[in-house]
Amino acid sequence: MKKRVVITGLGVVAPNGVGLDAFTHAIKKGVSGIKKDPELERLQFSCQISGKPEISTELSLQYFSELELRNFNSTGILYGVIAGIDAWKDAGLTMEINEEPDWDSGTIFGTGTSGIDKFRESIYKIDDFQTRRLGSTAVAQTMNSGVSAYLGGKLGLGNQVTTNSSACTTGTESILMAYERIKLGQAKRILAGSTSDSGPYIWGGFDAMRVCTFKHNDSPEQGSKPMSISASGFVPASGAGALVLEDLETAVARGAKIYAEVLGGNVNSGGQRGLGTMTAPNPVAVQKCIKNAIENAGIHQKDIDAINGHLTATSKDSLEIQNWSEALGRKGIDFPYINSLKSMVGHCLSGAGSIESVASVLQLHQAFVFPNINCEDINPEITALIAESRIPKKLIETELNIIAKASFGFGDVNGCVIFKKFKS
Repeated sequence: MKKRVVITGLGVVAPNGVGLDAFTHAIKKGVSGIKKDPELERLQFSCQISGKPEISTELSLQYFSELELRNFNSTGILYGVIAGIDAWKDAGLTMEINEEPDWDSGTIFGTGTSGIDKFRESIYKIDDFQTRRLGSTAVAQTMNSGVSAYLGGKLGLGNQVTTNSSACTTGTESILMAYERIKLGQAKRILAGSTSDSGPYIWGGFDAMRVCTFKHNDSPEQGSKPMSISASGFVPASGAGALVLEDLETAVARGAKIYAEVLGGNVNSGGQRGLGTMTAPNPVAVQKCIKNAIENAGIHQKDIDAINGHLTATSKDSLEIQNWSEALGRKGIDFPYINSLKSMVGHCLSGAGSIESVASVLQLHQAFVFPNINCEDINPEITALIAESRIPKKLIETELNIIAKASFGFGDVNGCVIFKKFKS
């Protein structure tokens, strides 16, 4: 008997809001978290703006001890632990320290890299013959699974504790991996999510590729323009999102608040064949991913009320809309509402899918569609396919039943998850 899987907890560390309340307020009001970045300016990046969550030392000390924070230099782990613990507490779960691990609970928490600044610091020490001064946590901070290892220890998780990594698809993939494990009865709950480090050593390669905007260094809040004809590249960003997935029976038995149900989804790859490359999506695979996600969820294309797209503010946005339109067999006014959180926060890379999934679930739970900001001049290639009214520029308060969330990443990898408003 396959289990129904629901979402009982949310946590988020985003450039425009740290914590669920601040983030919800920001996305409803269309608040940008993108700012001028003095370090990128100093290093003469073409793009000198970014989206970085603001984390004070006082806030960090609510999640880490002073000893843990000594020689700690991994922003991705910091963001992930804060988002993860917030989601855990939001689900009404305790952090009691027991001798026995919690065998029923685990985490699948993804990232692209871990502790890039710690890695740089360690390299300099090694080259300066100071290997013994690296400290005992250098490995934990720089190993890719560092974020899940930290969460596993803080929460005493005894089920699967692992980190997945699939570029910008990472967060969406982690949710689907957690969904599958719970559905098959191998865990009662999984903390799913993803995170991304901040800083020039993460973002430099993208700047070198000329895929980041350079036209808004003096107007940062207008820098991220998904679906706009004047879009000039994405804004580099960072952060983390976390969701507690749980089997329905367990959630109901403990009286948990239920945000939404995960109906299913799909992950695939275009194999870098056809039009697919390391950096460009194969449209055949993208459409297949969406269609297979819908089939796996047991719904019809017409059932989707809204889409939270990948939509990075590059030349590929119009292709993404075309892929959605063809996969759903819907166009014009018949197309679902579609929005891009990246208009407010930039592209959080490996953290994007989970942060955007938190935003998607909030829309279902609180009955709204958040606005696309910086989208006054929609690309005519997009309006040739779908009605402009389907791209909301202001908050819309409306009941939603089903949202599709998709992510498409470097390596020609795709993920699409289907969320549904919970009905017992």
